[in-house]
Amino acid sequence: MDEPARHSVDIEGRQLSCLDFGGSGQPLLALHGHFADGRTFAALARALGPRWRLIAPDQRGHGWSERAAEVSRDGYVGDAVAVLEHFGLTDVVVLGHSLGGVNAYQLAARHPRLVQALVIEDIGAEVDGDLSFCLSWPHRVPTRAALIETLGDSAQYVEDAVREYPDGWGLVFEARDMVLSQELLNGDHWGDWLASVCPALLVHGRHSTVLSGRHAKDMAARRPRTQLVELATGHTVRESDSMGFAAAVRGFLDGL
Repeated sequence: MDEPARHSVDIEGRQLSCLDFGGSGQPLLALHGHFADGRTFAALARALGPRWRLIAPDQRGHGWSERAAEVSRDGYVGDAVAVLEHFGLTDVVVLGHSLGGVNAYQLAARHPRLVQALVIEDIGAEVDGDLSFCLSWPHRVPTRAALIETLGDSAQYVEDAVREYPDGWGLVFEARDMVLSQELLNGDHWGDWLASVCPALLVHGRHSTVLSGRHAKDMAARRPRTQLVELATGHTVRESDSMGFAAAVRGFLDGL
């Protein structure tokens, strides 16, 4: 697969960066979670190509996208709509992990003509998370190695977000944006989860601390046309078992 093309989507003067992994296949919009960016779906794009053309934005305040004035539910969903409009797409499969998963099923609930099917990676219809731990991460340090060392165990989750700036090394996102974004993500979203009628695949990591097995089974039972696949991973199913995740997604897509 060739290197993905990077597009800039203008949203009222704010630039949203977006990767298009290319090909002539059917489009699939992929929405990442907090701290990540569109590159997190590179392995999946290779696994699904050429039948599927994966398009993955860096969501507001992440990756190469600019910060937005707010990180509301409407804001994230509106950005997804703008990306689809930029590429002239409707009736697409939308995949999302964590933050991106809620964005995906809220997009389907509010704009059903845009969404053909959903793939939700390890996030519930009720969300209660806390990202305040990231407020202790340094803003700038002299070297990349020093930043990785300071981040400790968290470095494995944000290593792709490390960048060099004129005043040192730091992360591409603002920690306070992530904390507020999670606070606005928290809540009861059953109404949105149950509002759409398109086929859906819910992928649950059995060892996840974000989505319990009981809640995942409840989500699948209460929403028609919803399949549940459980893999022996934590919250980042796609990274912990890339082959298993890709196989589950491919099997679902082949059945559409």
